[in-house]
Amino acid sequence: MRLALSTPDQLRAESAIPMKKNSKASDSSDDVRPEYDFSKGVRGKYSQRFREGTNVVVLDPDVAAEFKDSAGVNDALRRLLKSRAKR
Repeated sequence: MRLALSTPDQLRAESAIPMKKNSKASDSSDDVRPEYDFSKGVRGKYSQRFREGTNVVVLDPDVAAEFKDSAGVNDALRRLLKSRAKR
């Protein structure tokens, strides 16, 4: 089997002229478009509702090292619950 490169054999020479840099400093007031009005926004309005809908469990490092992903943790816990329910 013969292999061939799809690119030219020689690399292009680097350009002597660097790309232009944006000399205009970004103004923090320009970050949000004028059509977005957050003047009546309430910080954290839905945070409590979000917290109620989540259940985050942090595993100790030695326990987490035994699992490669969250699916493995869930499978192990389901097996444990099933075996406990059979007693």
